[in-house]
Amino acid sequence: MIHHISIAAQNPLRVAQVLAEIMNGKAVSFFPHPGSYMVFPLDQHGTGIEVYPLETKLVPGEGDQPSQFVLTANAIGLTATHAAISVATSQEKIEQIGQREGWRVVRCNRDSFFDVIEFWLENTIMIEFLTPEMAAQYLAVTTPENLDKMFSSESVAVAV
Repeated sequence: MIHHISIAAQNPLRVAQVLAEIMNGKAVSFFPHPGSYMVFPLDQHGTGIEVYPLETKLVPGEGDQPSQFVLTANAIGLTATHAAISVATSQEKIEQIGQREGWRVVRCNRDSFFDVIEFWLENTIMIEFLTPEMAAQYLAVTTPENLDKMFSSESVAVAV
């Protein structure tokens, strides 16, 4: 189970507010790093999304030190990092919010397995929102039994 993810955005507060609106949650300041925000849908899993300023990078600490926040001038745009998130919000409301913000929103089918709504935060970071109907499709496809059937002939070498 993933408890939280982090993303970087040009306008972290606005992105956090929109995510909180779609997820029926709360956006709060993320005190360990000023200018950052945490979005909590207030579910039983403690799910959260950390939203950092675009220039923020996490770098490894020295020795036993934890990771450190570093601000760089080299902010990147598009990224492969994304998340699929189940929400109780309707497709129509998600589309309305995206239109209001001027961000790309499109319902997509993933290889005839399940549908998602691609919601492009600031038109650079994709979150796949799954309405209750879409989440049911996703969960039906990803049962251990179904995954085992789909990937039974596929093997991946593991280095030890």
